[in-house]
Amino acid sequence: MAHVHRISPNLWFDTQAEEAALLYTTVFPYSSITRVARYPDAGEEIHKMPPGSIMTVEFDLDGQSFVALNAGPVFKFTEAISFIVHCDDQAEIDHYWEKLGEDGDPQAGQCGWLKDKFGVSWQIVPRVLTPLLMDPNPAKAAGVFNAMLQMKKLDIAALEAATNER
Repeated sequence: MAHVHRISPNLWFDTQAEEAALLYTTVFPYSSITRVARYPDAGEEIHKMPPGSIMTVEFDLDGQSFVALNAGPVFKFTEAISFIVHCDDQAEIDHYWEKLGEDGDPQAGQCGWLKDKFGVSWQIVPRVLTPLLMDPNPAKAAGVFNAMLQMKKLDIAALEAATNER
């Protein structure tokens, strides 16, 4: 029996659930759309969505399950919730930054945060960041933190260089 996730993030879209799921599953390895549900005739006076239109798209991104819901323009995404993408190297940071940030909000983001074209917030973060920020030498950790504050897309070489400046 396949593992069923106990917790799955649910993303509320106006009508772009399928478009978002298609984008995300092309950006992340080991990803796929797993199920699509459509709105029935029943309850149309409440849900106000055309019968037969996509209600939910379930998808996995690199082992994490998600649900995308088409439910109208009632709610919008905010930075209060974001998805962290842990990257092993600068090439991964560049890949996710480019693919997820394409057509996104160019004004949004600092310290590795970006908003995609649907308004979903992502943090594109190198795995080395936490150890650098937790350096036992407070001056080195502060140098990394100060360097990070100056960046939109994180630059591993610049973050590592900031530890040497102290």
